[in-house]
Amino acid sequence: MNGTCKAPKAIIFDFDGTLSTLRCGWEVVMRKLMGEILGEYITMEEIDRFIDESTGIQTIFQMKWIAEQLEKRGIAPLDPWDYKAEYNRRLMLNIEDKKQALLSGACEKETYLMAGSEELLKMIKSHGINIYVASGTDQPDVQAEAAALGLDKYFTEIAGAPLREEKCSKEAVLRRLIAQQDIPAENILIVGDGKVEIALGREAGARTLGVASNEKNRCGIDETKKKRLENAGADRIIGDYRDIADLEAWIFCE
Repeated sequence: MNGTCKAPKAIIFDFDGTLSTLRCGWEVVMRKLMGEILGEYITMEEIDRFIDESTGIQTIFQMKWIAEQLEKRGIAPLDPWDYKAEYNRRLMLNIEDKKQALLSGACEKETYLMAGSEELLKMIKSHGINIYVASGTDQPDVQAEAAALGLDKYFTEIAGAPLREEKCSKEAVLRRLIAQQDIPAENILIVGDGKVEIALGREAGARTLGVASNEKNRCGIDETKKKRLENAGADRIIGDYRDIADLEAWIFCE
């Protein structure tokens, strides 16, 4: 753990794979798209490695990587935003069906939440702590998905990627909390399933809780994520939020 444990005054959550499983399987969609565009030039092993290493960054930077691979081979790429638009189109076909099932009541929200997610948020709010979401997903989409899952009421702010802007919302929220709200880094907790937010939290001096979530089962440990989070230096790694009492004691340094 980074120094002496200090109870948080603010908590920043990643969203996809950390709380929500609505986007479970995004890697398959991205892998297929990248394979169609780059499969003639690089191996699928290289594509898989890049997807794993880039998990958590804004999608546009993954799409820029496609363009860079083509340019290296003397091939004129499309605008990376066009690649992103096609990726989003394919991904949202499945997500929209899930959202409609949630909104119509045909599906319980727990179907697409990591086990214990809402109980954890309720517990944190009971301590009077502000909770923020920082996501690489487009702002309107992450807001809509949080609302469909009934989680938006717990968050002071939901920050996603600005449309057609290359900004890191996770970094922006963290730095704003430290600079504008005068919250010391050691009093901020970062919770996420990707190495990007964990590494960012470590660099800033915040505490970090890695969530090595098995998104298909909504509980338990995904060993690939666990290794990724260990390498990023997470202070603690869990698979889900079922043991609320244990998490409460750890989060609030009891």
